[in-house]
Amino acid sequence: MYLVVGAASVGVSVGPLPSNVGKLAMTSGTSHTEAAPIAACTISRDVQNFDLLIEDMEAVMGEAWGDLGFTEALAFFYQPEAAMVEFVALAIDAEDEDNLPLMNEIITQAKSRGIRIILVAEDVSPAALHKLLRQGADEFIPYPLPEQELAAAVERLRRPVETAVPTSAATPRAHKLHADSQREGAVIVSHGLAGGSGATCFAVNLAWELAALNTSERPNVCLIDLDLQTGSVSTYLDLPRREAVMEMLSETESMDEDIFGQSLVTFQDKLQVLTAPADMVPLEFITPEDILRVVEMARSHFDFVVIDMPHTLVQWTETVMTLSHVYFSLIELDMRSAQNALRVKRALQAEDLPFDKLRFLLNRAPRFTDLNGKSRVKRLAESLSISIDVQLPDGGKQILQSCDHGLPLALSAPKNPLRKEIAKLARNLHDLGRSEAEAA
Repeated sequence: MYLVVGAASVGVSVGPLPSNVGKLAMTSGTSHTEAAPIAACTISRDVQNFDLLIEDMEAVMGEAWGDLGFTEALAFFYQPEAAMVEFVALAIDAEDEDNLPLMNEIITQAKSRGIRIILVAEDVSPAALHKLLRQGADEFIPYPLPEQELAAAVERLRRPVETAVPTSAATPRAHKLHADSQREGAVIVSHGLAGGSGATCFAVNLAWELAALNTSERPNVCLIDLDLQTGSVSTYLDLPRREAVMEMLSETESMDEDIFGQSLVTFQDKLQVLTAPADMVPLEFITPEDILRVVEMARSHFDFVVIDMPHTLVQWTETVMTLSHVYFSLIELDMRSAQNALRVKRALQAEDLPFDKLRFLLNRAPRFTDLNGKSRVKRLAESLSISIDVQLPDGGKQILQSCDHGLPLALSAPKNPLRKEIAKLARNLHDLGRSEAEAA
């Protein structure tokens, strides 16, 4: 049985290997004083299928790493050398999906020995990734590896949780939820039908305006970023992305108030935020059942749950749409928005989904004095057979500056016309929610 080590070859060489890789016999009688201590290793069916991983491991670990096959890895965990291993990079592709039980056992054995796991996957189905991450993999990196991503993953593994430095000026803390909470919060969704339509900016500022209207000390608004791949809510509020988010989404069946509360970060002591995961994950990583549990948990503890959706329609879009009380679809006065709105309309109606729930919101709307622009808006609505319920003005350069500085418009540019319109909309939603609560 053999372990591949960084640069020097000690023991018996087996077969042709990359120039930087040698072998170390895993037997008690083999001397390996010439080799660097093994602090990490890759585990794969054939490491030569992941040449970029070899290069990155050399860049990060130098000669202090090795490679193992799947069955060899299980045996290696019982060797004394395993006690020195800091992490393993489990590299798999589509051919390895038939061996998921073996992958799960490797992760289980590594975790039981305090070894961290970086999952490197190429062309692996979302269902398989979900199972492996739930089994206990600490990090996920797609293959081919993004530049410097392995180094960043290793740095995150080495960073003690208690000394992690948040990027926000004010240290965010976990929100303590009350187990006896019986709220039934309103779900407000922001979904951009075209890139750059301002859906995330709208969601962030609407959530903040609703939170600012709260007169009690207990936060009543939760902002959830469900754009798992390119979500920027954390950027717009200068908040850190917590590793607990991935863990919570992977185990929603066992999620309780404490686990959900640990996944939230607080902004200005008024707004609770569930950021997107720290790493890019497939949108199918979470199921409709996962979304249902997360949103229902948020509803039971907050009066308003504001959700920022990805542009893409996924299998759990229907779940969010069904749970929503208001589903804002943001468009602009251009051809791409018109075409996308028509596609969404046809798709929802073809599947008998509640298209009537959509409230179309026109961002960067023409000014009051722009008669030609007003006429174009009217023709757009008529051609699509939709009603444009809200028109938001163009906020100008202050919008980009506010987003880059990580502050809502109310704090960075309170007199901005876009901020005033969002504040007005938030007031209407707040008053409507209060009147319905009183009626109930």
